[in-house]
Amino acid sequence: MITAVPLFISENLPLSRSPKDALAELGLEPELLVLIFPLQKSTISIIQYLVTSSLLPSEVQLLGTALVNVLLVSKSPQAQILKALIWLGSLCIFIACKRVLLWEATLAKIPSWKFRRASTQTTDDDHILGALDRQVCHTLNHPFSEDQASESEVQVDVDRSRSRRTSVLYNNVTKLLATEVDLDKGLFKRAGSSQQPLSAMENELRIEASMDKLDDQTQPSRSDSQRVLSSKAGEMVPARRTTTKGGRRKRQLPPSMRAFLSLTMEQATIRKWAYALYVYAMILAIILVPVRWYVGEYALGGREPFGWAIGYLFGNIPSIRFTLLLWSLEVWACIPPRIYDISASCHLGWVEHLRRDTLGEANTRLFLCGYCILILILGLSLVHRLSRVVEVDTRRKIFHGMMVAMFFPTVFIDPAFVALSCTLVLAIFLLLELFRASQVPPLARWLSYFLTPYVDGRDHRGPVVVSHIFLMLGCALPLLLSLAGTLHQGTAPWEGWDIDGRDVSMVSGIVCVGMGDAAASLVGRRYGRRRWFWGGDKSIEGSASFAAAVFIGLVTARVWLVGGGWEARVDWILTIVKSAFAAVASSFMEAVLTGGNDNVVVPLVLWLLVRGLRL
Repeated sequence: MITAVPLFISENLPLSRSPKDALAELGLEPELLVLIFPLQKSTISIIQYLVTSSLLPSEVQLLGTALVNVLLVSKSPQAQILKALIWLGSLCIFIACKRVLLWEATLAKIPSWKFRRASTQTTDDDHILGALDRQVCHTLNHPFSEDQASESEVQVDVDRSRSRRTSVLYNNVTKLLATEVDLDKGLFKRAGSSQQPLSAMENELRIEASMDKLDDQTQPSRSDSQRVLSSKAGEMVPARRTTTKGGRRKRQLPPSMRAFLSLTMEQATIRKWAYALYVYAMILAIILVPVRWYVGEYALGGREPFGWAIGYLFGNIPSIRFTLLLWSLEVWACIPPRIYDISASCHLGWVEHLRRDTLGEANTRLFLCGYCILILILGLSLVHRLSRVVEVDTRRKIFHGMMVAMFFPTVFIDPAFVALSCTLVLAIFLLLELFRASQVPPLARWLSYFLTPYVDGRDHRGPVVVSHIFLMLGCALPLLLSLAGTLHQGTAPWEGWDIDGRDVSMVSGIVCVGMGDAAASLVGRRYGRRRWFWGGDKSIEGSASFAAAVFIGLVTARVWLVGGGWEARVDWILTIVKSAFAAVASSFMEAVLTGGNDNVVVPLVLWLLVRGLRL
């Protein structure tokens, strides 16, 4: 009710311009705005269910609010693609794969020795479907081996478990091994009497019985009913213990895991791969059907996304153009017009002249892709070489430097393409993290092996590794917000993909995360001596280095704007003053921030400062 009060007031106040006009421009109706609050609460609850303790409450609230805004006010083609991937794709995966992913994660948590031992003998109460299931799973696991191979592998796990249990019991009842327990009379006799040697099974049962007798002596308050003996073939077999030596109840598996304990190791393995194949198939179907339809209908003006992508990236290559024309696919592939006059005047700056008239826009995008791939290869090679020399924090900051090297010089060249690339990479990161957290084979093991050397304490708070996702968000969000306030131009079939104008706010996230945060961390850890008076782990030296790095980055971005020909005249004194103010203010925000991830919150603050100062 409280959230609906502003709507009732705005409809009844005599204003010069009715709020309905502003809502109509955004395509929103009052009836829809009333549902924003329950939509946000539902979104936050789902996010909290997925990430559990990986995000702080403030981060969950911020993420939920951002997703609701993406859903309601996305208008540009880049934002529509982001909405299709984040909302439509995520909801379809959540509905179709939620239960299967839970089963996959549950099977991954159960140790192999807890599964039921495989046996070739069938009992009378064994169902025919269960026997058929075991036979199929065994055949799929060992298509070219004998039946004994599977049994030997399972027997190894059982023997290991039994050896661990026996060793613990042996250490606890060492002083009782010199005596012989008479279970019928409860009397103790000295060992050495004339009796036959005990077998291995009898010896283990004897140890367990001695352990129970020791518990009775040390804790006389325990009832005899807690130790039940059953007779079978003349032997006394102790029942399964439900308490520890100290009388505490043993930890039991949760109900979600107990249902899988009736499976053998072979059945569990086959089910893991079957669940993984189902997840992969469903995700592929979701991409090819609903996401593909939404992107083509609302972001590309009814065109085929795959054909549009071919023309967007390869439309200036003569051989590909000729092949598409030969097969009459020029309309499906959206081929751009040919470049006729490469000596046209440089009316938009030398970089734009090179991009449009010399190389071609599609070829320029290919060059940008090749440049980014080269940076990735060099950066990963450097990280691999330094992994045994430098600490974890230094290795992590190499990735920050890679973000600067990839995006800082390329954003101004083609901001729409870079925004599209960031959106796709962010969706891929989320999808891979879903595979890793749910233990979907075989990608989960490879991803865990790759990410383990670079995680820090924040990544251990929950099941989700958030560092690389927040790093990409910190670089992409300011760019997407800047594009939302920039004029989009372009002719068919590229409506909305030609950005009119460039400004420093487009690279503010890259400057903040890639330069400022990296400098603050490296300098603060090595040279930080004086802490801020309000507490925390931030040092004055680190904050000063953050401000200096951000100042250099903003001024360099301004120089690149002028040098590239996007701006003609700049008041450099005013630019230096504004850059210094924005750098100091964002550094202060980074120092006092405690309730959110600085890779996301601080870039947004710097974007607001740069945008507000019109830097």
